[in-house]
Amino acid sequence: MSGTVLICGLMVVVGLFGIVVPVLPGSVLVGLGIAIWATEDGSTGAWVTLAIAVLCLISGAVVKYAVPGRRLKRTVPTRTLVVGGLSAVVGFFVVPVVGALVGFPVGVYLAERVRVGPEGAWPSTVAALRAVGASILIELAAAVVATAVWVAGVALT
Repeated sequence: MSGTVLICGLMVVVGLFGIVVPVLPGSVLVGLGIAIWATEDGSTGAWVTLAIAVLCLISGAVVKYAVPGRRLKRTVPTRTLVVGGLSAVVGFFVVPVVGALVGFPVGVYLAERVRVGPEGAWPSTVAALRAVGASILIELAAAVVATAVWVAGVALT
Protein backbone atom coordinates (compact mmCIF):
# COMPACT_ATOMS: atom_id res chain seq x y z
CA MET A 1 0.00 0.00 0.00
CA SER A 2 1.53 3.29 -1.08
CA GLY A 3 1.68 6.56 0.79
CA THR A 4 -0.76 8.07 -1.70
CA VAL A 5 -3.38 5.46 -0.86
CA LEU A 6 -2.92 6.15 2.85
CA ILE A 7 -3.22 9.92 2.44
CA CYS A 8 -6.24 9.55 0.16
CA GLY A 9 -7.78 7.11 2.62
CA LEU A 10 -7.28 9.64 5.39
CA MET A 11 -8.99 12.29 3.25
CA VAL A 12 -11.92 9.94 2.66
CA VAL A 13 -12.27 9.15 6.37
CA VAL A 14 -12.10 12.85 7.32
CA GLY A 15 -14.70 13.52 4.61
CA LEU A 16 -17.04 10.91 6.08
CA PHE A 17 -16.70 12.52 9.51
CA GLY A 18 -17.25 15.92 7.87
CA ILE A 19 -20.64 14.75 6.66
CA VAL A 20 -21.77 13.69 10.12
CA VAL A 21 -20.36 16.78 11.84
CA PRO A 22 -20.96 19.46 9.22
CA VAL A 23 -17.81 21.48 9.73
CA LEU A 24 -15.86 20.18 6.75
CA PRO A 25 -17.10 19.72 3.17
CA GLY A 26 -17.48 15.95 3.53
CA SER A 27 -18.49 14.81 0.05
CA VAL A 28 -15.93 17.13 -1.52
CA LEU A 29 -13.15 15.62 0.59
CA VAL A 30 -14.27 12.08 -0.26
CA GLY A 31 -14.35 12.91 -3.98
CA LEU A 32 -11.04 14.78 -3.83
CA GLY A 33 -9.32 11.91 -2.04
CA ILE A 34 -10.53 9.44 -4.67
CA ALA A 35 -9.58 11.84 -7.49
CA ILE A 36 -6.04 12.26 -6.16
CA TRP A 37 -5.68 8.49 -5.97
CA ALA A 38 -7.01 8.05 -9.53
CA THR A 39 -4.65 10.73 -10.84
CA GLU A 40 -1.68 9.16 -9.10
CA ASP A 41 -2.60 5.60 -10.17
CA GLY A 42 -3.45 6.63 -13.73
CA SER A 43 -4.86 3.27 -14.79
CA THR A 44 -8.12 2.79 -16.64
CA GLY A 45 -9.54 0.98 -13.62
CA ALA A 46 -8.70 3.94 -11.38
CA TRP A 47 -10.47 6.37 -13.71
CA VAL A 48 -13.53 4.11 -13.94
CA THR A 49 -13.53 3.87 -10.14
CA LEU A 50 -13.39 7.66 -9.91
CA ALA A 51 -16.24 8.06 -12.40
CA ILE A 52 -18.49 5.64 -10.49
CA ALA A 53 -17.62 7.25 -7.14
CA VAL A 54 -18.34 10.74 -8.47
CA LEU A 55 -21.68 9.56 -9.87
CA CYS A 56 -22.55 8.21 -6.41
CA LEU A 57 -21.62 11.49 -4.77
CA ILE A 58 -23.54 13.60 -7.30
CA SER A 59 -26.59 11.36 -7.00
CA GLY A 60 -26.43 11.69 -3.23
CA ALA A 61 -26.22 15.48 -3.49
CA VAL A 62 -29.28 15.64 -5.75
CA VAL A 63 -31.35 13.31 -3.56
CA LYS A 64 -30.12 15.07 -0.41
CA TYR A 65 -31.78 18.30 -1.48
CA ALA A 66 -34.80 16.89 -3.30
CA VAL A 67 -36.27 14.43 -0.80
CA PRO A 68 -36.05 16.19 2.58
CA GLY A 69 -36.57 19.62 1.02
CA ARG A 70 -39.93 18.70 -0.46
CA ARG A 71 -41.21 17.38 2.87
CA LEU A 72 -39.77 20.34 4.75
CA LYS A 73 -41.46 22.94 2.53
CA ARG A 74 -44.84 21.52 3.54
CA THR A 75 -44.22 22.05 7.26
CA VAL A 76 -41.73 24.88 7.75
CA PRO A 77 -41.63 28.16 5.78
CA THR A 78 -38.44 29.27 4.03
CA ARG A 79 -38.16 32.32 6.30
CA THR A 80 -37.87 30.04 9.33
CA LEU A 81 -35.13 28.00 7.65
CA VAL A 82 -33.23 31.19 6.82
CA VAL A 83 -33.41 32.24 10.49
CA GLY A 84 -32.22 28.75 11.48
CA GLY A 85 -29.34 28.94 9.01
CA LEU A 86 -28.28 32.37 10.19
CA SER A 87 -28.47 31.18 13.78
CA ALA A 88 -26.25 28.23 12.87
CA VAL A 89 -23.65 30.58 11.38
CA VAL A 90 -23.73 32.82 14.46
CA GLY A 91 -23.59 29.75 16.70
CA PHE A 92 -20.57 28.43 14.80
CA PHE A 93 -18.60 31.56 15.63
CA VAL A 94 -19.87 31.94 19.19
CA VAL A 95 -19.26 28.31 20.16
CA PRO A 96 -16.80 26.81 17.63
CA VAL A 97 -17.68 23.46 16.04
CA VAL A 98 -20.82 22.58 18.03
CA GLY A 99 -22.35 26.05 17.89
CA ALA A 100 -23.82 25.44 14.44
CA LEU A 101 -25.46 22.25 15.68
CA VAL A 102 -27.07 24.19 18.53
CA GLY A 103 -27.76 27.40 16.62
CA PHE A 104 -29.92 25.87 13.88
CA PRO A 105 -32.59 24.28 16.10
CA VAL A 106 -32.65 27.28 18.43
CA GLY A 107 -33.14 29.64 15.48
CA VAL A 108 -35.89 27.49 13.98
CA TYR A 109 -37.64 27.20 17.33
CA LEU A 110 -37.54 30.93 17.99
CA ALA A 111 -38.73 31.83 14.48
CA GLU A 112 -41.59 29.33 14.72
CA ARG A 113 -42.47 30.51 18.20
CA VAL A 114 -42.91 34.03 16.82
CA ARG A 115 -44.85 32.73 13.80
CA VAL A 116 -47.23 30.16 15.33
CA GLY A 117 -46.82 30.53 19.07
CA PRO A 118 -45.36 28.23 21.71
CA GLU A 119 -47.70 25.30 20.96
CA GLY A 120 -46.76 25.00 17.28
CA ALA A 121 -43.06 25.84 17.51
CA TRP A 122 -41.84 22.48 18.78
CA PRO A 123 -43.47 20.29 16.07
CA SER A 124 -42.04 22.57 13.37
CA THR A 125 -38.59 22.40 14.95
CA VAL A 126 -38.77 18.60 15.09
CA ALA A 127 -39.82 18.49 11.41
CA ALA A 128 -36.87 20.70 10.46
CA LEU A 129 -34.44 18.56 12.46
CA ARG A 130 -35.79 15.38 10.88
CA ALA A 131 -35.31 16.85 7.42
CA VAL A 132 -31.74 17.87 8.25
CA GLY A 133 -31.08 14.41 9.69
CA ALA A 134 -32.47 12.73 6.58
CA SER A 135 -30.30 14.98 4.43
CA ILE A 136 -27.19 14.02 6.40
CA LEU A 137 -28.04 10.31 6.20
CA ILE A 138 -28.59 10.48 2.44
CA GLU A 139 -25.27 12.24 1.89
CA LEU A 140 -23.50 9.81 4.21
CA ALA A 141 -24.97 6.78 2.41
CA ALA A 142 -23.82 8.11 -0.95
CA ALA A 143 -20.32 8.81 0.41
CA VAL A 144 -20.10 5.35 1.98
CA VAL A 145 -21.04 3.75 -1.35
CA ALA A 146 -18.42 5.92 -3.11
CA THR A 147 -15.89 4.84 -0.48
CA ALA A 148 -16.75 1.18 -1.04
CA VAL A 149 -16.30 1.68 -4.78
CA TRP A 150 -12.91 3.26 -4.11
CA VAL A 151 -11.81 0.44 -1.78
CA ALA A 152 -12.78 -2.08 -4.47
CA GLY A 153 -10.90 -0.04 -7.06
CA VAL A 154 -7.77 0.06 -4.87
CA ALA A 155 -7.99 -3.70 -4.36
CA LEU A 156 -8.44 -4.42 -8.06
CA THR A 157 -5.76 -2.09 -9.45
